[in-house]
Amino acid sequence: MAVVAALSTGALTFRQARSGILQQSQDSVIRLLRDRVDSLAPSLVLPPSRQDLTAFAGKIAQGDPSRKWRVLVVYRGQSATSVPQDPFHELTAALRTAATTQTPTVFQRVTTGGRPSLVVGMPVMSTAMANERRASGLTVFLVVPQTGELGSVQALVAAMGRATVPAMGLAVLVALLAARGVLRPVRELRRATRHIAEGRLDTRLAVHGSDELADLSHTFNETAAALEESIAELRRMETKARRFAADVSHELRTPLAAMSVVTDILDEDATQLAPDTASAVRLISDETANLARLVEDLMEITRFDASAAALHLDKIDLAESVQRTLSSRGWQDSVVTVMPPPGVLRGQVDPRRLDVIVANLIGNALRHGAPPVRLSVSGCQRPTADGVRQWAVIEVLDNGSGIPDTVLPHIFDRFYKSDTARTRTEGSGLGLAITAENVRLHGGTIRAANHPDGGVVFTVELPLPESAEEDRP
Repeated sequence: MAVVAALSTGALTFRQARSGILQQSQDSVIRLLRDRVDSLAPSLVLPPSRQDLTAFAGKIAQGDPSRKWRVLVVYRGQSATSVPQDPFHELTAALRTAATTQTPTVFQRVTTGGRPSLVVGMPVMSTAMANERRASGLTVFLVVPQTGELGSVQALVAAMGRATVPAMGLAVLVALLAARGVLRPVRELRRATRHIAEGRLDTRLAVHGSDELADLSHTFNETAAALEESIAELRRMETKARRFAADVSHELRTPLAAMSVVTDILDEDATQLAPDTASAVRLISDETANLARLVEDLMEITRFDASAAALHLDKIDLAESVQRTLSSRGWQDSVVTVMPPPGVLRGQVDPRRLDVIVANLIGNALRHGAPPVRLSVSGCQRPTADGVRQWAVIEVLDNGSGIPDTVLPHIFDRFYKSDTARTRTEGSGLGLAITAENVRLHGGTIRAANHPDGGVVFTVELPLPESAEEDRP
């Protein structure tokens, strides 16, 4: 706005000054020409001869002190110029017609060959009677170069440029200072909003004055305070809920251990019991085992929520570790494996957490998919900023009907069920969530997708550092 205002002011000032210079020059020329014609016209005998016209044109031209006038005199088809053989290119047909058909003086500014000129057409009046003036048929045309006026305009442009640039700079400086005072609270509000987004909920704005920006700053402070209080309350509730789950899980472990011992003894004697009693004993045994697994899973997920889970890295052979997981659970005949040769794929991982990852994925495929279940372990290398890093890729594929596309984004959520009508499942509903947490703890990734040939494929990618690292939360 400051620049536009300065430029507009300069342009309007230049236009007015230019019009004033040209108007003053034009009025002076027309007034001098009219006086010269009025003084010479009475001595001209009508109808004039060509020599009279030439002499008349020359006398009019002599009326210019600078001797720059060029005069053309026309009378009923005859013409004469003050300069011999002057073609008078500046005279347009429109001006010639206007000067011979109208009584007032007409003029036109033209540029010929890059040189500006003023062309004036003036009909000569004669006095037939004492108080009556009429056209004599004689018309005088005058061409005056305006190079002097052009120089004045150019000097004016230069002067305006010298004046406008500092004025524009000063206007911009004043505008920037004014805008800075207005925009400073806006910038502070933007910075404060960014701090809030980064989690710095104690951010507040200094309130100055009583204008709209001050009201906005005050409202921001109130909103930030309410948000900080709400987040603090949510964190307190989350901490209490996490502590409650941990305490309950911990308190349930001892009675569940005793119940498991009792159900194991009852399972051994179930064959000696009545059929209905034996079925009830087996049901109690199975549910006790499920409850024990649920308690263990709850304690594990609570450790993740409390950031208490730690990696205990050890350099192992991944293929051998995966085979051990299958053997310990009796899954060798239920799973088709594709493994690298022994000793080929080695790296620093947490053996216990790797066992949990593989066991949960295979168990999920056996429960919810269809045989055969395929397990593949392979390695790959990827460039990093420090060079090339080894990665382990574990894929588990079942032969089931797949997972609906609406369920896939929630497959790793806790206690998520794709069928809301199901109230009972064989698992705890935390297996895949615990698997995902263990993968992320290693710095890896896990994803689930429907295989084009049917079934669901889970893909786990784990980085394999070459040297042992300290336990990390």
